[in-house]
Amino acid sequence: MDAAYKSAYRRIVVVGGGAAGWMAATALATALPGSAVELVESEEIGIIGVGEATFPSIRAFHKILGIDEAEFLRATNGTYKLGIEFCDWRVRGERYFHTFGDFGALAGPQSLWGQHRRLGDAAPGALGEQCLPSVMASQGRFQVPPEQGQFFNYAYHFDAVLYAGFLRTMALRKGVRRTEGRIVDVARRADGGVGQLRLADGRVVEGDLFIDCSGFASLLLGRTLEEPFVDFSHWLPVDRAWACPAERSGTALAPYTRATALEGGWAWRIPLSNRTGHGHVFASRHIDEERALSQLLAQMDAPALAEPRLLRFATGHRARFWVRNVVALGLSSGFLEPLESTSIFLVQSGLGRLIEALLPGTAPDARTLADYNSGMVRQFERVRDFIILHYRLTARRDSALWRTMATMELPDTLAFKIHAWRQTGALHQYGDEGFDATSWLAIHAGMGHWPEHADPALREVAPEAALLGLRQRREGIAAAVAAMPTHDDYLRAVLAQRA
Repeated sequence: MDAAYKSAYRRIVVVGGGAAGWMAATALATALPGSAVELVESEEIGIIGVGEATFPSIRAFHKILGIDEAEFLRATNGTYKLGIEFCDWRVRGERYFHTFGDFGALAGPQSLWGQHRRLGDAAPGALGEQCLPSVMASQGRFQVPPEQGQFFNYAYHFDAVLYAGFLRTMALRKGVRRTEGRIVDVARRADGGVGQLRLADGRVVEGDLFIDCSGFASLLLGRTLEEPFVDFSHWLPVDRAWACPAERSGTALAPYTRATALEGGWAWRIPLSNRTGHGHVFASRHIDEERALSQLLAQMDAPALAEPRLLRFATGHRARFWVRNVVALGLSSGFLEPLESTSIFLVQSGLGRLIEALLPGTAPDARTLADYNSGMVRQFERVRDFIILHYRLTARRDSALWRTMATMELPDTLAFKIHAWRQTGALHQYGDEGFDATSWLAIHAGMGHWPEHADPALREVAPEAALLGLRQRREGIAAAVAAMPTHDDYLRAVLAQRA
């Protein structure tokens, strides 16, 4: 970006540190050199710092900022992530994998999953064996795909507190000003926007544009501007989470997150290079806090490193994300349970849309704000639908949560998608999707939810040809994975690289 670039907002103030705050500060300082970016945070308040699993889009964010992967992994105790293993979601004892790879063609006579389903032959193995990263994950292997001809995607696990510190160092190098202090008052402008922040020691911070990254408190958008909250809890009833770090277990580092369905929610397991993150997300209307804690402790495979911490939340989002001169990002804008590791993805989405709106260098008009808000609402709704799908397809009826989720009324957008898949095998996609058709297929297939009618075009391929194609792909993937290093060995080599 040209250093002579002039921004519509000379002073941008980010309220709150943590991952969201420092992501915002670093990205804005990079994209808008004509603005002075200041971040206000208080060590007294601290940060949530639980989210440690991510979505592949984070790699694009890092590339824009010029982040070296090895440096980032060293600084955050990071590991690689190929997807999520779901245990006991359809029925107890079953598991499936949500991959960051692909299953070949998704439609037409060459549809890989369609031919696999049509043949019903054990020879080509399970559908997951037709996906490169799924096989890599099952064998604990990893290597970065070549730049040319990308065969799969990947993400990371990392310590969120260390990640915020890593970005803070980068942001300060880019000229961001950090102000330590607790905000005790917010002064409004004549037009209803925010004008000043008053700190506990009497200092005043002024700005033209304020980015609210104050967490669940939503200090500016929620508390000051009183933007209403759109509640999703009737679809996603989980409202509590126990989180607890544990020692790294003696087993090899798994290149994936694990989500295990329990009586009143689900437990996560996230492997870092130095420890393992454990947690239990649950619905308090279906299980009490102490019972949920005991179930979390039963899931842990190594001694705890700290006392378990209880988080309370509501799923949903603010009706608008950008109001007057305040834009909310992260928890201050809304929260969707972390089943698919989308919290940081939603921060990125909001940041990308915001920077696009600010790049012209003129003050955004009402239409710009309306477009931003409608786009973010759709983004939250699309991710919401994808998360609900995991619960909806369950065959479990062994507790109140699973009975409720299997029979509840669905959002129209999700009901149509399920209908289209069930009737025709079409993986319908809307705009502003967070997950592509392959991700939706992974959940449908993993939950044993197949279309009632097969595409007649599948019969255009002779069964022998289809079987040969499936067998050759499976064998090719198996051979490729066999030649890869283990996740531990690959990560060790990356961390040994000089900065």
